[in-house]
Amino acid sequence: MTASAAASAAASPTVSASLLLCCDPLRPARCDPHFADHATAARDLGAAVALLDHDALLAGDAAEAVRRVPKDLGPLWYRGWMIPVAAYAELETALAARGGQLRTSAEQYRTAHQLPGWYHRFAEATPASGWLACAPGQAPTREELAALARSLPPGAGIVKDYVKSRKHEWDTACYLPDLADTEAVHRVVSRFVEVREDSLAGGVVLRAFERFSAATGEARIWWLDGGPVLTTPHPDSPELLPCPDLAAVRPLVAALGCRFVSTDLALREDGAWRVVEVGDGQVSGLPAGTDPSALLKTLFAGTDEQLGAG
Repeated sequence: MTASAAASAAASPTVSASLLLCCDPLRPARCDPHFADHATAARDLGAAVALLDHDALLAGDAAEAVRRVPKDLGPLWYRGWMIPVAAYAELETALAARGGQLRTSAEQYRTAHQLPGWYHRFAEATPASGWLACAPGQAPTREELAALARSLPPGAGIVKDYVKSRKHEWDTACYLPDLADTEAVHRVVSRFVEVREDSLAGGVVLRAFERFSAATGEARIWWLDGGPVLTTPHPDSPELLPCPDLAAVRPLVAALGCRFVSTDLALREDGAWRVVEVGDGQVSGLPAGTDPSALLKTLFAGTDEQLGAG
């Protein structure tokens, strides 16, 4: 070992996990350029980087998807594109067969990634919601949607699936001006299901509409083992970084029982901080230009200690 290599090794912290990143679809032996900064930061921190073929995983070939992951790599954190919950479970199994263990289990991933998994823990801190399971391309009936809408407070709402909305198509596939207007609700929900195509996750969610301060923006809080480890702007408003009070949110995150979680918080017009979204931290986006080193350093230094430790 050269003197410079020895100095570099001495400076690198001891890490407790490796990093699994998506490969470049055009050059599978290389990292997806979108996550190249993660690969650099991980290696600088002394962690091994393995590559996942995200396209192969979504195509149903989990064994091929992990073919480039070294055997017996041990614990792994994933950072990459969203993965359907069923495919994540297949990934967990395929990695285990090669001696790799995802730090976030398939059950934990489902809980944090899909609204029905986290909603009941956060019901008092997030807009009122209800949902109906449905397959891609099969919108609920008018009667089903009317019954669901009646379970929510009167007024406006939005539609999303278990994971994502179409807020960039606000008027046609997201916003519901009056939840009591069954025809309008059915029209917008049907359009939402249509444009989500095969990407529809789980089913349809109706949420009560709350007005948030546009001037404040959203804060994305990153949590590990129930404690906040990083606050960033939301990727949609990287120029705004509010500083929400986390006292009411912290016990909710801890009670969720998931290791690595993100929460998006926004200031309602009446001055209350509200949880807009909860997500699995592995597939939550950092704002463009954000150095991932601080987040990865925390992940690699973490242990399997009991949830709730801050």
